Amino acid sequence: MSRRKFLLHSAVGITAGYTLSLPASGLHLYGDKPLRIGIIGTGDRGAGLASLFKSIPHFRLAACCDVLPFRLSNGMKYGDGKTKAYQQYEALLGDKNVDAVIIATPFNTHARIAMDAIDAGKHVYCEKTLCYGMEDTRRLVAKARASKKIFQAGHQYHSSRLYHHIVDMVRKGYIGKVSMIECQWNRNWNWRRPVPDPRWERQINWRMYREYSGGLAAELCSHQVDFANWITGQHPTKVVGFGGIDHWKDGRETYDNIHLAMEYPNGMKATYTCLTTNARGDYQIKVLGNEGTIVVDYGKAWVYPESNKIAALGTVDGVSSATLKSWENGEGTPIKVKHRDPSLQALLDFSEAIEKGKQPLSNVETGARVAVAVQMALDAMDHNRTEYWKDEYNF
Repeated sequence: MSRRKFLLHSAVGITAGYTLSLPASGLHLYGDKPLRIGIIGTGDRGAGLASLFKSIPHFRLAACCDVLPFRLSNGMKYGDGKTKAYQQYEALLGDKNVDAVIIATPFNTHARIAMDAIDAGKHVYCEKTLCYGMEDTRRLVAKARASKKIFQAGHQYHSSRLYHHIVDMVRKGYIGKVSMIECQWNRNWNWRRPVPDPRWERQINWRMYREYSGGLAAELCSHQVDFANWITGQHPTKVVGFGGIDHWKDGRETYDNIHLAMEYPNGMKATYTCLTTNARGDYQIKVLGNEGTIVVDYGKAWVYPESNKIAALGTVDGVSSATLKSWENGEGTPIKVKHRDPSLQALLDFSEAIEKGKQPLSNVETGARVAVAVQMALDAMDHNRTEYWKDEYNF
């Protein structure tokens, strides 16, 4: 598309349509039987994914597993009379009536459970961030590559059709050469979950403790790192960052605010800010090119052309003058794309990948590159140094 056509599109609304009818994933592969899924970890995320099964007719919740009884009960309410409950994930993996597993456990357990699931012959959907540390990441990538099973990393925005369209726009040069991606994910609360019994503090609030968690970098920023990697088709070569426990003096070990900068091979920079003390702007990604900017939130996006590009277009039936006025008022043009909830779409993509026998776009390798970048960020913050991507990280 020419720059002239791009600006015209920006003036009247950028629209893309996708056919998003439910695929017959699983029905072909398993005949008339549904895809039988076991969820390992039925806390907020695991139970949230289970709640989406009602929108996918060919999914069946075959089993749930959680070490905490009340969390296990929370997951089981989405099952049927045949759904089995397990407190140990090894027992679930031994269930021959489970075709695939969703792993939604604390970050530090992902690699071990995922590798055991592959050994048990299960397809794997593993929540983000994929692995904690370089060695576990290396081992999981090797095992997943050697397996014939489908492996999807749980970066759900990688499945969003809106995000797909934005990546396509950027790669086609709609906003020119991108020099910067600015990301934030800000909240104003202490990030704690209520604990019904003090003995469960570390199991419920595992995100607060270094043994289990990479904190804000792993739990929130990783989604946006995945997006930057996706747009560039690269991984960061250099990472710097700052973090601290500066507000919530409550015994937590992971930072309550972080600020990261990453550099890519083409010189593009990406920044990430994550706060727990100010929610202004909430979640946002800005992709800045020399001919325009795309701003993205959870489910909407806008284009802001650069003023000189609007002026260069000239007045065409009042279109460019209206666009210039919008620009001067700080208004963007909505990017209109039909799309589903990203988590639902991610499950549909997982199912379709199993049916077609083809690894999804968000796979063990894309997930590993994010995991490495997250570990580099943690090391940069912890040791106050610049971290460089090493050849040994090219798994």
